Amino acid sequence: MTICSKPRGCWALMALLGASHSIAAQTTSAPQKKSHRVQDPDAIALNNLLAAAQAAMEKRDYTAAAQCYQEYLAKKPDDANIHFQLGYAFTALQKLPEAKTEYEKASALDPKMAPAFLNLGLTLLDSDPAAAVEPLQKAAALLPNQAEPKYFLGAALEKSGKPALAIEQYQAAEKLDEKHFETRLALGRTLLKSNQPGEAESEFRAALLVRPDSAPAQLGVAQSLLAQKKSSKAAAELGVYLKLQPRDNEARIEHASLLADLGRNDDALAELDRARTADPEGPSALKLRGRIYSQTKRYDEAVTALEKAAALAPQDADIPAQLGHVYLEKKDYPNAVRVLIVAWKITPSDNDVLGDLIAAEYLNKNYPAALQGLDVLSKRKALPLGTLFIRATCYDKLGQAAQALEAYQKFLSLNKDESSDMYFEAAARARFLARELKEKKR
Repeated sequence: MTICSKPRGCWALMALLGASHSIAAQTTSAPQKKSHRVQDPDAIALNNLLAAAQAAMEKRDYTAAAQCYQEYLAKKPDDANIHFQLGYAFTALQKLPEAKTEYEKASALDPKMAPAFLNLGLTLLDSDPAAAVEPLQKAAALLPNQAEPKYFLGAALEKSGKPALAIEQYQAAEKLDEKHFETRLALGRTLLKSNQPGEAESEFRAALLVRPDSAPAQLGVAQSLLAQKKSSKAAAELGVYLKLQPRDNEARIEHASLLADLGRNDDALAELDRARTADPEGPSALKLRGRIYSQTKRYDEAVTALEKAAALAPQDADIPAQLGHVYLEKKDYPNAVRVLIVAWKITPSDNDVLGDLIAAEYLNKNYPAALQGLDVLSKRKALPLGTLFIRATCYDKLGQAAQALEAYQKFLSLNKDESSDMYFEAAARARFLARELKEKKR
């Protein structure tokens, strides 16, 4: 779910063709008018080539136009305008390397031809944005009162990984044309990526004033609010976006996640159900469904969803970790151990998974495994007081009286809640073990 960056290339091409078309009409050398004087046959032939090229351009027969321009340039290679026209014809034919060459020749022959620099930059924008920066800078300098060259320069800088400079150009373009939708959208997108979500939100909302039905701008508002941790407002704006783009399942799942975080579990499940009607559920949707079922104590349904997710994404450690926790809640300790071992093998450094695995092994009465897990976990972090009781109980169940007594005594010395069940059981076992060990010494 991203703010639509892909269409930028499409806008560039449309601007390239559209802007160039109007420029082409202005810059094509016009055929010479007939005169009663005897004319040079070569000049007449060149004039006829330009007339034929112009007619072909008007019919959008760019192949024929390109051929005429090439024949003309073979005789007059220093005509900057015709190199530009040939570049435009090649652009229309999607022959961008050839178009680049012609725009370079035009700009070299006429360093003040702003359209040549602009079109050269646009030709490079998608394939080599860093190389597009220089010609677009020249175009912007030659056309200081036009917004579009600055907008496209901003796009080249953004795609080149220079967001701060891109923001400057987008802002400069915006000052020249406050209602230029693409500039507002691009500036919002770049501000959001630059961790300026408040400013990004303002730009996206301004874009919506220009195009109220713009899905990318609406999505930008939602993402900006989400980045500002305004979850409730973000969920509302994302709901509006989904009315514009109902088939965006990624956004729908994100919306469901937000609703779940807000405690609106029924609404979240309804969103997941809507997403499921369009496409089969993937791991992220199934994980979310499992989390919601677990939170609402629908453990059997949670198991079903998470088992499906695990089959689709076997290397995602979070899925067996969630599933193991659900099995613990169900008191199905053998299955809890089974899936938590899987999670631990994928991410052995995850202390939360190890903690759940220790609990599962302990409750499954595998006391040696529980002790082994406690030994590993104790080397990583300070353990909570309750683990001393678990350690003592494990020793006790294994008949290791001395170690059990020591662990019980340590637990009792640190535990201040003398009314708890663990304290009462630990005190009773400590007394019993102390007597037992004393009798053995006699």
